[in-house]
Parts: sequence; structure tokens; C-alpha cells
Amino acid sequence: MLTKEVLNDYVASVSTIGKTSLRNADIARLIVEEGTEFQYETLLNILEQSDRIIRQRVQQGYSVLTGVCQISPRVSGTWLGANAKFDPKVHKVTLDLLPSAEMRAALKEVGVEVLGVKDDGAFIGLVTDTATGATNGTITAGDDIRIDGDKIKIAPEEDTETGVFFVDANGDATPVTRRLTQNDPKRIIARVPELAPGLYTLRVVTRFSSSTQLLKDTRTIEYDLLLTV
Repeated sequence: MLTKEVLNDYVASVSTIGKTSLRNADIARLIVEEGTEFQYETLLNILEQSDRIIRQRVQQGYSVLTGVCQISPRVSGTWLGANAKFDPKVHKVTLDLLPSAEMRAALKEVGVEVLGVKDDGAFIGLVTDTATGATNGTITAGDDIRIDGDKIKIAPEEDTETGVFFVDANGDATPVTRRLTQNDPKRIIARVPELAPGLYTLRVVTRFSSSTQLLKDTRTIEYDLLLTV
């Protein structure tokens, strides 16, 4: 629903049921399936090298245009006076991402099927590192994080398919094995495993439902912000 005053106005969101985020490992595998003279390991290395070069050039102030999008660095915030200094409290180094001409052409070929009203409410809104109080995505291995959202309670806890997982760049998921300190519909407190430094996607998998019956299939909820150990 868009507004409470009007009972029949909606905004659309794309269904992610049955889909997971594609990573370089998945893309390399798909290229191999399409047919190529390169080995999977070689392709994965090329993709990771490409990512690294793009990151480095964007750090240096370059705008990078690929067949998918244009990535342009930007500094946001208000500057008071011509000689104002950068202040991380009010300014932020960020990116603008625009679809490429090829991507815009591809989007024109996409059809839309309306599936009905979404069962919304299942989301992760904020992750807090309880060791530092940080909410910027940095977490501490071996310490607790507080996960706030809705419909995120792990149920059933004893099911090996459900739980809290940290997914690395290769798509490998490390589960939280320690008993959850708190496991409620709107909040989970979980102990971060002894993860290697790097970037991770936080994933909650549950069959929790607001009704008395558990969901037949698991629901996967991922946090939009990558977490950094």
C-alpha cells in the first residue's frame, strides 16, 4: 500500500521468491554452461580481477562504463563556503549507478506479470555491532550483533535449513551455531562466528509466520548492506 488514506493505490516490488543474489562464482558457472574455451577457475579469476580494477579506478575518481552500468564517484552533503573542508559527519563518499545503453535496451524487453499483493513485513532493517555500537555495516567476529526487522524470528530453531548465515564473496554460507541470545519476530541477537576479514551478506532463513502455522517453505531474508568483518 502506498497511502493509508487511499485504499487501492500500490507501488510495485520485484518478487525475489526462489532467487538468490548472483555472485562472480555463479556468473563464471553460467558462462561455462553457455560454452567457452576458458576454464571455470580462469573465468572466476578474470571476473574478480575486473572487479578489483573497477574499484581501484573509481577510488581514483574515474567514471567506469561497462555493458551493464555506468559507475561515477560522488561526494554528497552540503558545503558551507567555498573553502569548506570535508567533514565525514555531514559528507559522504558515494556512487551514482546508471544503466548502460545495452541495459536500457534489455529492460525494454522485460514483461511484467502482476502476482498480487505482497506479504510484506519480512525484512532486516538494521544490524548493530553490540561490541562497538556501530550500525555502518562493520561487525566483530566472536561478538554479538543485534538484528532488527520484522518477521525474522528463526523457526524452527532446531531445523538445519533455518538460521542466521554469513555468506562470503564465493557464496559460501557460514551458519551461527551458538544458541541465539534473543530470537523474536522483530529482533535477533546472534554471535558472529570466527569469520575471516572480508565482506559478507547477512542471511536469515526461517519458516516463521505470524499465524500459528509455520510456512511450508523457508523464507530467505537478506540485509541490503554488506557487512564487513
